[in-house]
Amino acid sequence: MLSFAYPWLAGLVLLPLLVLWLLPAHAEHRQGVRVPFFGLLVSLTGQQPRAGVVVGRRGRWRSASLVVCWLLAIAALMRPQWIEPPIHHDKPARDLLLLVDLSGSMDTKDFADPSGAKIDRLTAVKQVLEEFLARRKGDRVGVVVFGNAPFTLVPFTTDLDLSRRLVGEMQVGMAGPRTALGDAIGLGVNLFARSTVPARTMIALTDGNDTGSSVPPAEAARVARDHRITIHTVAVGDPTAAGEDKLDEPALKDVAQVTGGGFYRALDRVELADIYRRFDQIETRKVDTVSFQPRTELFWVPLLALAVFSMLVQALQLMRWPSPRRRAST
Repeated sequence: MLSFAYPWLAGLVLLPLLVLWLLPAHAEHRQGVRVPFFGLLVSLTGQQPRAGVVVGRRGRWRSASLVVCWLLAIAALMRPQWIEPPIHHDKPARDLLLLVDLSGSMDTKDFADPSGAKIDRLTAVKQVLEEFLARRKGDRVGVVVFGNAPFTLVPFTTDLDLSRRLVGEMQVGMAGPRTALGDAIGLGVNLFARSTVPARTMIALTDGNDTGSSVPPAEAARVARDHRITIHTVAVGDPTAAGEDKLDEPALKDVAQVTGGGFYRALDRVELADIYRRFDQIETRKVDTVSFQPRTELFWVPLLALAVFSMLVQALQLMRWPSPRRRAST
């Protein structure tokens, strides 16, 4: 679509007529010469004599060429542009961070796959996470794994295929046998420090109590709240277990409550999958749509036409009116 950046300059088209109407004709004083053949001279030149004044008349072709040049100059000043169809770009408006426990207890086989076969907790988690990530189109997703200490497995990225592939390669114990949930939340807060999106969410998944954090989970949750981060906690495994494998449900509930998130308990794969389906409803996809229309500048077209046309006019005038030297030689 053709458009003009400065369409109001079209009003300058009538400026020459306004000047012609308001300003007096150009007057030039010259010393007159008396000749006996004045009448013949007037008839040959085509001029209309007046009392002490000779008014030059511009020919139609010359006037038309000036009008065309003026219109082309105005068209260039109006800055014509060709506007392309709008392009829409979806910009992620949410950062989602998954905190996955890889302590030794995640190797416990108390979950069942869709066929009914017994699988360990981590395998069930990876299967559900893969389905969950496949539905996160439009979000930036990061993954932190934790055991004795937290580690960034996947920094925030929109490449969900990469996230799914790396999640599928997680192994029990690769971060150590203990459970440092508080430190994992702290690492997550640091990762969110560079985030500029308005919605920030953590999903912490663990099957044991915090046994190795330098910062208690509740304290880390308060820091996350101050950074406007919502944490959902998912307790995986047997709540009646004892020792290091015991689930500290009060701590997980406290973490979720402090940040405005939710606490969920998954005793089997069906419940775990149902939890992530509820996350799809709670944490709906948030996208900022950015639209822009490419513009191609075309002001050079009337300028080029003006230059070519003016040169053609001058060339035609030179061909029509030969120079004095050429007239003298003939």
